[in-house]
Amino acid sequence: MRVKLQLVMCSDEGQEETVTDVITLKKNNQRIEQLGLTLAESKQLLSTLQRHLLQQQVATFLDTHATCPDCGTPLKFKAHGSRSFRTLFGTFKVSSPRLEYCDCKRRKTSSFRPLSALLSEPVAPELLYMEAKWSSLVSYGLSLDALQDFLPIDLRLDVKTVHYDTLKVAKRLEAELGDEQSSFIEDDPHEWDLLPPPEGFFKVGIDGGYVRNWFNKTHTFEVIVGKSIRSFEEDEEDRTPSLKRFGFVQTLDTKSKRRLYEVLHAQDLQMNQEITFLSDGDDTLRHLQLEMSPKATHILDWHHLTMKLTVLGQYGKGLVQCEAVLGEAIQDQIERLKWSLWHGQVDKALGKIDDLESSIEPFSETYARFPKLVKALSALRTYIVNNRHLIPN
Repeated sequence: MRVKLQLVMCSDEGQEETVTDVITLKKNNQRIEQLGLTLAESKQLLSTLQRHLLQQQVATFLDTHATCPDCGTPLKFKAHGSRSFRTLFGTFKVSSPRLEYCDCKRRKTSSFRPLSALLSEPVAPELLYMEAKWSSLVSYGLSLDALQDFLPIDLRLDVKTVHYDTLKVAKRLEAELGDEQSSFIEDDPHEWDLLPPPEGFFKVGIDGGYVRNWFNKTHTFEVIVGKSIRSFEEDEEDRTPSLKRFGFVQTLDTKSKRRLYEVLHAQDLQMNQEITFLSDGDDTLRHLQLEMSPKATHILDWHHLTMKLTVLGQYGKGLVQCEAVLGEAIQDQIERLKWSLWHGQVDKALGKIDDLESSIEPFSETYARFPKLVKALSALRTYIVNNRHLIPN
C-alpha cells in the first residue's frame, strides 16, 4: 500500500494556491509493527510539514513588507541573506533579504531586514518552553535525549544550548516578578465578605535542605522548597486539583514572599479562602508564610516532630540494653509523649518530658550516651515551647 500526503496552501478566501507532495510512504499490513506511522516516519512528516509551512509564512510576511508603509512605493532590494530558526520540528534556514528604505521620510539607517521584526528570537517560544519544562524535571542531558527521541529536533543541538536556553527563560521570568512586600493580604476586611464563595481549599508544605556547592564542594547552601495543592471536596470529582512547586536559595533570593504569593495567585487564591501552611519551626519559613492570607492556619509539620521523637526512641533502645525493665518503662513514656503531641496536648507533653528527665537519672553512670540523651530531651522541650501554638490535635 502506498500512502501519499500532500500539503495544500489556500488563500484567505479558500482558493487553492499551491499543492506540494510532502511524503510518500510504502506501508505493509501483515505484522503488528507495520501498522500506522512509525516514530521515524512521524518525525520526517513533521519536519517536512514544518519546512514548507515556515517557508510559506515567511514569504507571505516578506511580501506584505515589500513596500514603504508611508507612501506605498516598492522598496529596492539591496542584499540577500538568511536566518536560522530553531523549532520543535527542526532547524530551518529562511530567506532574509535586506531592503533599502524609501526616500519619502528621513530614517536613522538606509536599509533594513524586514524579517528581523518577525524573528525577534532565533528559537521558537514552544521549543524554549519544552526545553525549560524538561530541564526543571531532569538533567539538561536527559532533557535533550527525551526531546530528540520524540521530536525531529536538530541533532546538532547540544547540552550547552539547552542549558543556555533554560537560563534565558528563567531570567525573563525573574525580570517579570513583581516587587517584594511585607504583606500580601489584599483589600479591606469588609470587602472579603463580598467575594464569591471560594472553590476548593489550599495546603502548602514548605521545608529547607542543604545542597553541596558545585564549585566549592566543601561548602553547602540552604534551599527552600515547597508545594502548593489546591484540592476540592469529594463531591466535586469533576474538578481537577492544582499542584504547583516553588523553590529558592534563601541567602540569595530577595523576593521570596513575592515568589510564594505568585504561586498562590496563579492557583486563584481568594482572601476569603481557607489555606493551611505546614512547615518546621524555622523562623525563616514561618516569616515566609505570614501575611499571605487572613484565613491562614499554620501547623507544625508532624514529620519534624517525629524525627526528634525517633531519636529519643533510639536512645530508649540503648537504655534497654543497660537495664531492661527500667529501659522498657522509659520507652513506654516516650510513646505516651508522642501520643500527647499527636493529640495537641502540649502541656501534658512538657510534663512528660519532665518525667523522662527524672526517669533517666539512674542511667547517668551506666549509659555511655547519657549526655546526648539529656541534650536531646532539652532540645525537644525548647522546640515544643517555641512552636506550641502550631501543634494542633
